Amino acid sequence: MKKSIQLPLQTGDLIVGFMVWVILSSLLPYILQDIAIPPDRVALVTAVPVILGSVLRVPLGYLTNRLGARTVFLASFACLLLPVWLISEATTYEALITGGVFLGIGGSVFSVGVTSLPKYYPRERHGFVNGVYGFGNMGTALTTWLAPLAAAAWDWRVAVKLYLVLLVAAIAVNLVLGDRTEPRVKTPIVAQVKAVWRDGRLWALSLFYFVTFGAFVALTVYLPNFLATHYGLDGVTAGLFTSAFIVAAAAVRVLGGWLADRLDCLRLLAGVFAALAVGAAVLALAPGLPVYLAGIYLISAACGIGNGVVFKLVPTYFLGQVGPVNGLVSMWGGLGGFFPPLVLSASTAAFGSNMPGLALFAAFCIACLGVATWMGRAYR
Repeated sequence: MKKSIQLPLQTGDLIVGFMVWVILSSLLPYILQDIAIPPDRVALVTAVPVILGSVLRVPLGYLTNRLGARTVFLASFACLLLPVWLISEATTYEALITGGVFLGIGGSVFSVGVTSLPKYYPRERHGFVNGVYGFGNMGTALTTWLAPLAAAAWDWRVAVKLYLVLLVAAIAVNLVLGDRTEPRVKTPIVAQVKAVWRDGRLWALSLFYFVTFGAFVALTVYLPNFLATHYGLDGVTAGLFTSAFIVAAAAVRVLGGWLADRLDCLRLLAGVFAALAVGAAVLALAPGLPVYLAGIYLISAACGIGNGVVFKLVPTYFLGQVGPVNGLVSMWGGLGGFFPPLVLSASTAAFGSNMPGLALFAAFCIACLGVATWMGRAYR
């Protein structure tokens, strides 16, 4: 019975982790009314949770193989209680940064499910299974929508404290329903990494995920404040538009995994990067809000498909080293979400426009298009 519910259980765990991960970016318009943050540090406040959320993915993928998903999810949610409480009591910029760094634990749990769940399903279903698990990205949509509503109704500090209740509930559910008998992989992490370190496919997949998941994370943390400041939207409306971006990416990720089980993955990725480059070009034109949102949702759909395809390829190429490779690839994806908000903010500060930053993103997409096309020809 417990084995049959691991997919919905772990998808729910990912939703909880991602809900906690983006607390700061979702509530920033309200926090700024209460805590003075230097203008040149605002982007850093929203970006810092991405750091630990990226770096921890490698050890968490390995620990999942050694200890099982139940233990790792329980430990992660328990560790999140302190930074969430610290942020709810913060009165200074420094306290927000400190708590924000450790919110990254919520984003790092992604590598738990993509390592654990393939053990329960045949190889030909791994793309769909990882796509369903990736639907847990919805957690960021829930927070960008619900947290501003809670802050508007009560106070942003009360909104943050509600996440303590959510984490305690998640701990209780995993204690009862988590699988204690999950198959373990005992190979030392150094031996597993050495086996794949020189494989070019590892770095190609890392590059692909750096762009596709990085764009998803970057826009998730960048959009609420940008829509409020650039287009004059209130915090709730900006959160609603951002939530729509996340929901679209999460839903399409399931489609991406399903397509990856049936079609040529590298051709799919080539199409993804072409769409991302077009989306970046639309945003660079600085259009009115309707056209801007159209560009955002094109990027959302492309990110969702790309994310689903990449994690079909990981167990296909690296069946014996899934844990560390999942960790490495997802780490680079998380880091991909750290840099764009800072680059876009620096571009706006230096040139009065985010067009140079978007042009750099489009160039990355075109480079990935070339790599995916070359790989497709080589492997075919």
